[in-house]
Amino acid sequence: MTHTTAAGRENRLARESSPYLLLHKDNPVDWYPWGPEAIETARREGKPIFLSVGYSTCYWCHVMERESFSDPAIAELMNRRFVNVKVDREERPDLDEIYMTATQILTRHGGWPNSVWLTPDLEPFYAGTYFPPEDRYGRPGFATVLRGLAEAWEGRRIEVEQQAEELAGAVRRVLEERVHPGDRPPAATIAERARDGLARSFDAEWGGFGGAPKFPSPSNLFLLQVLAGRGDGEAGRMLAATLDRMARGGIYDQLGGGFHRYATDREWKVPHFEKMLYDNALLLALYAREHARTGEAEPARIAGETAEWVRREMTSPEGAFWSAIDAETEGDEGAFYVWTREQLAAELGADGFAFLAPIYGFDGAPFFEGARYVLHLPAPLAEAAAERDLDPDALLVRLAEPRGKLFEARARRERPLTDDKVLADWNGMTIAGLADAGSLLGEPELTARAARAARFILAKLRVGEKPLLHHTWRGGVASVPAFLADYAFVVRGLLALHRATGEAEWLDAARELTEEQIARLASPDGGFYVAAERPDLLFRSQDPFDGAVPSANAVAALNLLDLAAATGEARWREEAGAALAAFAPLVESFPDGSRMMALAALRWHDEAGEGETAPSAEAAAATGTETVAREAEEVVTASVRLGEAGEAAGAWRPFTVRLEIAAGWHVNANPASQEFLIPTAVEAADGEVRAVAYPEGERFRFAFAEDELAVYSGTVEIPGELRVADGARLRVTYQPCDDERCLPPVTREIPVR
Repeated sequence: MTHTTAAGRENRLARESSPYLLLHKDNPVDWYPWGPEAIETARREGKPIFLSVGYSTCYWCHVMERESFSDPAIAELMNRRFVNVKVDREERPDLDEIYMTATQILTRHGGWPNSVWLTPDLEPFYAGTYFPPEDRYGRPGFATVLRGLAEAWEGRRIEVEQQAEELAGAVRRVLEERVHPGDRPPAATIAERARDGLARSFDAEWGGFGGAPKFPSPSNLFLLQVLAGRGDGEAGRMLAATLDRMARGGIYDQLGGGFHRYATDREWKVPHFEKMLYDNALLLALYAREHARTGEAEPARIAGETAEWVRREMTSPEGAFWSAIDAETEGDEGAFYVWTREQLAAELGADGFAFLAPIYGFDGAPFFEGARYVLHLPAPLAEAAAERDLDPDALLVRLAEPRGKLFEARARRERPLTDDKVLADWNGMTIAGLADAGSLLGEPELTARAARAARFILAKLRVGEKPLLHHTWRGGVASVPAFLADYAFVVRGLLALHRATGEAEWLDAARELTEEQIARLASPDGGFYVAAERPDLLFRSQDPFDGAVPSANAVAALNLLDLAAATGEARWREEAGAALAAFAPLVESFPDGSRMMALAALRWHDEAGEGETAPSAEAAAATGTETVAREAEEVVTASVRLGEAGEAAGAWRPFTVRLEIAAGWHVNANPASQEFLIPTAVEAADGEVRAVAYPEGERFRFAFAEDELAVYSGTVEIPGELRVADGARLRVTYQPCDDERCLPPVTREIPVR
């Protein structure tokens, strides 16, 4: 049977609650939501499934919806040859993880919309991300891909199914077989190794880590904050610089508060404009804690403004928190937030413009597309105040009126869409952030808002004959049984409320949900599965790695330690130790991808009793770390060859860095295949470097990761140009790995002669 959707008629997605799915309800595509009806139809009709995964604030998801899914000719092709399924990745992170892994294995990159073609048995055989509607820019158009895959399925089905089986096996190895439990949690020194990795990629001028684009990456900052509180000066400097630069950048909404998703540039000045609840929840806690750690006023201001943004723009009438705000208005990204010179002058008048322009960075040429500005603070407010013979508080009073005019003018613009679904895990993060901020800033109203949201989650998202936590709520209906992240972050929020209020109801609820988490998701080898077993799920993963949010397994381990401290019950600490031991070999090999796990391991060792063996184990680990560091230096020989002499002093001259890598070892290519990998990099230690040309890496599959990663092996040469000066040196960074482990990254300074 062929399914078609007549023009002007809503498709099946009209019955869904997800705002992302509802955006596609008027498409001529005969969309199915993920579920038994779609799967059974594919099996009955012998058709492949086209799976499209995205989310409501995804810019390129909107583009593909307008260009391809609204096109009647493309829709007719989709309806005739495929069973078409839409998934909101924020509703089904378990499906998103499986099929994004497949895309990354096939294409070496990922992103959304994620476009995956599956057999009726749900095994992927082809994947990509955004496709233009027609062939362009040397890329096949969506219609071309659809025709080619339909012909392959109908003409070479056995071959396609074999390819799908092989790809599914690769995904399984990544998601199910990478965890090999150890005998005990990672050594406490893993936290220092994780910090050292951050130090190697730290941008001392602009804060943050690496180059553009720059993400907030709260897991990095939580680790630094804990280490700074233990007297680690380097961690404190990296943390303070990053928090300061983010708060002054365009990534922070200087008028309305709250952080955008990420910065497209090294200076944090031009953001990708979507606003996600999870970023702001985690950063709210970080800035409140930074104020408590340092006593400085600016972190408290940023925390307070972010909490106010959550109240004003992200809080439902029932007191729960919505998910996200879109980046675009009518296809124009950032239109709600950016300004032309003429718009600013019209709202502020000549005097107001002259006063505000140097403070908020619109006194020079426009730097955003369409001759527009993104408001930011080129200098700290304290410096701006001193230049005007004011103290910072007085300057803020002076700024209130002109900022208010701009805020009111902006409020009259058409707003980007808000995704108003309620997610348990993101609400848990926000409850924790507000509870921490309320306690640390002396603002009990913030704690009260956290408590109201927690009561909503416990009342509305724990449903069923035997109440079970659910992941999402919208329109009065809770759906999708909870994932590990829901338990981990809701419990985190409840424990934060218990700390802030001392009220037993929050500790009792945290204990009850943790018991439910263990019953549904515990692995027999320790740690927790991301999702419960279900028939439409190919694999169950255990993920210790941080992403945009901290690892749920790491947060669960920290929660267990908090429960042990709050209740005095040793069983919680034993459960935490088993969870950490489950991931110990992976975390020891890869601390740069698991900084929250490193933080949890540090906490576990801190709380070891006098009679335990943790101190001697740590001493042994420290010795082992020194040995491993020496090994990391020895497996790569680095040298520099300067171009022919004869140039004038100070002129640019060509150079070549030569790395000779021992047999059986590799270093990461540049760019690295994953955000948390350390790329091989050549920089100037003294002098200046430009035009560094990194060769393309070869593809290699590590036993511990299973993703195909881009690496260098054997002998690799990296050319560039150096402005020669007496005593010039190049700084070379690399991380050696064999097919089972990665050694600590190495940074060398090599004299140029």
